[in-house]
Amino acid sequence: MTDVIKIKKLSKYFQGICALKNINLTVREGEVFGIIGMSGAGKSTLLRCLACLENPTEGEIFLKGEKISGISQKKLRSSRKNMGMIFQHFHLFESRSALQNIIYPLEIHGVSKNESLTRGQRLLELVGLKDKRDCYPPQLSGGERQRVAIARALANEPSVIFCDEATSALDPRSTKAILDLLSELNATLGITIVLITHEMEVIKQICTHVAVLENGEIVEEGETADLFSAPRHPTTKRFLQNVTHDIPEALLPRKDGQDLLRLTFSSTCVKEPVISRLIKQFQVEVNILFGGIDLLKNGTVGCLVVAMTGVDAEKEKARKFLTLAGVQWEVL
Repeated sequence: MTDVIKIKKLSKYFQGICALKNINLTVREGEVFGIIGMSGAGKSTLLRCLACLENPTEGEIFLKGEKISGISQKKLRSSRKNMGMIFQHFHLFESRSALQNIIYPLEIHGVSKNESLTRGQRLLELVGLKDKRDCYPPQLSGGERQRVAIARALANEPSVIFCDEATSALDPRSTKAILDLLSELNATLGITIVLITHEMEVIKQICTHVAVLENGEIVEEGETADLFSAPRHPTTKRFLQNVTHDIPEALLPRKDGQDLLRLTFSSTCVKEPVISRLIKQFQVEVNILFGGIDLLKNGTVGCLVVAMTGVDAEKEKARKFLTLAGVQWEVL
C-alpha cells in the first residue's frame, strides 16, 4: 500500500515546552487512522502539524512522498489541495448557503463557476443533503452542518481528510450517522482519513489503525483489532476500560481454588468453542460471569470474564491451553 503520510522524528515546542516528542508515524492509502489521547496529550497539535497549520520544531512530514513541512507558502497552497479538514464546530460561513459553503474552496483555487456548482451539487447528494442546497447553517441541525463540512472537505478531491474531534459536538445518534458516512466515503472513494478523538467508541466504530498519544509521545500503535485484543500500554488499557466489557469488583466473589480471568478472543478464535474444549480436556470448572462481542472496522473481538475453579496444576494447564488457542488472558 502507498504511504499517504509519513512523519519522521517530529517534535514541537511552544516557548520551550515540549508538546510533541519524536513522533514517527506512517498512514497508508485507504486507512482510517485514529489518534487518541486525553486532553493535553498533544493530539490536536499533531493534527495541526499534519494539516500544515503549525510548523514542527523538528522533524519532517511527507504527503504522498512530497515534503510538506517547512516549505514555501506557494508550495504549501498547492499541497493543501490534497488535504481536507473537518472541525469539531463545523466552521461554516453563516452568511453562505450549504452549497456556497461547499464550493468556497473551489472559488479560492480558481475553479470555474459552472464546474464549482456541478461539483458542489454532486457533493450535496453524496452526503445526503440534496434538498438542503439553499439552506443556511442556522437552518440546519448539527449533524447536517457537519455533513456540509464533510462535503466542503471533499471539494478539491483531496488524498486525505483530517478530522479534528469531528463528532464531539454532536448527539449520539448524529455521531453514529457521521461516522457511518465517513466510513462509507472511505470505502467508496478510497479516501484516507486521519482523525483525532478522546473517545474509544469512535476508534472502535470507524478506525482500521490507531495510535495512542500520551504526554506528546506515541505509546502504542497498530491495527485497531490488535490493540483491542492485546493492549500493552497502561494508557491503552485505561481507554479500553470504557468500551470493553467489565463488571464491578464487588460482583466478583473469590473463594479458595478460584481464579478470576478476563479472556479476550481475536477474530481468529472468536468463533471457536474454546471454553467447551477447555472444560472437556481439563479438570476445571468455568463459570462465565460476563461477556460480549465488539464488532470493529477490521475485525471482531470477544471478551469473557470467568471464574475458573480447580487445583493449581489443572488451572495452569488450562491457561496454557488458552494461550495456544490464541486467547489473551489476564488474572483479575
